[in-house]
Amino acid sequence: MPQFNLLESPLISKLHASWLYRRGMMYARLRNNALAIADYTRVIEMAHAPSSIRAMALYNRALVHCATSCEVQAVEELQKVLEMPGATEQVRTEARRKLVRMQRSSNRPDSRNPRDAANPEEGVREKNSPDSPM
Repeated sequence: MPQFNLLESPLISKLHASWLYRRGMMYARLRNNALAIADYTRVIEMAHAPSSIRAMALYNRALVHCATSCEVQAVEELQKVLEMPGATEQVRTEARRKLVRMQRSSNRPDSRNPRDAANPEEGVREKNSPDSPM
């Protein structure tokens, strides 16, 4: 008889991924980049996490990488977001916009637009979350 693993149930997986994702956003707001990256990474690596939450975690991890001057890694992750089948159109749009801003910034070495600077605490929020404007 196969055993049922509660942690692999879709509801529990979604709740756990959502909780880790929100905690990662909190760490990003506090500028604790290492802990934010750790939580986002755990969400990304969760086998049963909803693909939309995994895509948001990857996008937000890219923002943290950009804020910590790991721009090559940030670009790679933003490109992965664009290729993720479960990414929402909003997340893909934000990833495209960030890539364009990063490209413009790299083309102007003498001037940096403050709007181009990464702001990991402004990451993509989950729909229907209490602090979400969506």
